[in-house]
Amino acid sequence: MSKAQTKEASETAKEKEVAKEKEVTKEKEMAKEKKEKAKLTKEQFFGHLDSLTVLELADYIKEFEERYGVSAAAAPVALAAPGAAVPQGDAQAEEAKSEFTVVLKSVGEKKINVIKTVREVTSLGLKEAKDLVDSAPKPVKENISKEEAEEIKAKFESVGAEIELQ
Repeated sequence: MSKAQTKEASETAKEKEVAKEKEVTKEKEMAKEKKEKAKLTKEQFFGHLDSLTVLELADYIKEFEERYGVSAAAAPVALAAPGAAVPQGDAQAEEAKSEFTVVLKSVGEKKINVIKTVREVTSLGLKEAKDLVDSAPKPVKENISKEEAEEIKAKFESVGAEIELQ
């Protein structure tokens, strides 16, 4: 091999090394950028939400509710004040009543199932439902028809709670 060929071969080898180093550096930079992109700041997150259409946002909310078991709906709370119980009369007066109050007397052994039933019946959030169950005896739903009251009573009794209709 001549000196020119040797020189050319060493220059080609050096060029290959430099190209390889550049490629490795580029891969490291891409990995770093990817890692930074994966970590969103609060501002980036809300910036993304701001750019969504209403339909896209509704899809996000639906996915969030399904994934984490929460509800975005604000529910009205229909609870009686303590001591504001409906007075009980004789059997004839009770038959003539058109509005009933469902009162949770005791929880039983399946507290979590009772909380789920409270949420189902009242549309309360998890914390509010838990607080209601923890503070039994407490009115769950007021001013409802006898049929609805009986249905609610059956739901609670099926999960082991003690219910009283007033």
